[in-house]
Amino acid sequence: MTARARLGPVWVGDGLPVRIMAAINLSPESFYKGSVAGSAAEVEARVRTAVDEGAELIDIGGASTAPYLKVEVSEEVERERVVAGLRAAVVGVGGRKAAISIDTVRASVAEAALRGGASVINDVSGLKGDPTMSTVVRESGASLLAMAHSAESSSMRPIPAVKRSLRQTLGIAERAGMDERLIVLDPGIGFFRNERSGKTTSLQSVMPWYEWDSEVIAKLAELRSLGRPIGVGVSRKSFLAGALKVKTPEERLPGSLAVTAIAVMNGAQLVRTHDVRETLQAVRAAEAVKARSRRAGRAS
Repeated sequence: MTARARLGPVWVGDGLPVRIMAAINLSPESFYKGSVAGSAAEVEARVRTAVDEGAELIDIGGASTAPYLKVEVSEEVERERVVAGLRAAVVGVGGRKAAISIDTVRASVAEAALRGGASVINDVSGLKGDPTMSTVVRESGASLLAMAHSAESSSMRPIPAVKRSLRQTLGIAERAGMDERLIVLDPGIGFFRNERSGKTTSLQSVMPWYEWDSEVIAKLAELRSLGRPIGVGVSRKSFLAGALKVKTPEERLPGSLAVTAIAVMNGAQLVRTHDVRETLQAVRAAEAVKARSRRAGRAS
């Protein structure tokens, strides 16, 4: 079974290089302050640099979706941030082959962004946060990066819980008439927590959240049965603090690169990151080892 999908103009999936998505935040509330662009000029510069360094997708966020941050940004503020940032991002891409994605759970923000030049929606609620999101995406012909999300507490092991959540999302997409060839799935690293804080939290009572995330990465290949390409976002996330005992996002780049390489070895086909140049090196090294491992296996 070959799984491929198109995110804007960028194809993702089997037989293709792992794609890099650069995260650029417009929200001062974001968990990693180094990802925040404070002006249109800074957005434009960061986008240009990210594309030059190898990013093929640019993910713009106007409101933090970190599940443990108790912050609330109004729909109007998020939309204003996204529309202004999007204008600058389009200039930064400058006609080069790169898709612009919008990280939002709100359909009105997605609709405004898709009118303004975005071609991908990154929905961390997996179409479950806003009942009109699937219609907006389908009617615009946009692509979707859909993350695993569950409103109910789970006592299932990580991979079965993630699979169930993502199957639900695929069901929502199918009922809305969306084209599955425009959908990439994300297992939700960092979002399955032990207690609810933000609206994007998925509750689970099986194990500490950082162990949950490590198990998902370790068994990522099992998500292939869903039939869609798999994207992951591990960049500087809090589960690394649990494993490495490093508290701040600023300290987590080495751990991020290590886990990214493991994720690629285990089947990740899209990687969302705050650090394009360093992540691309880790990804290409992992791809080279993975390809050699396959050849060695066939030879034996």
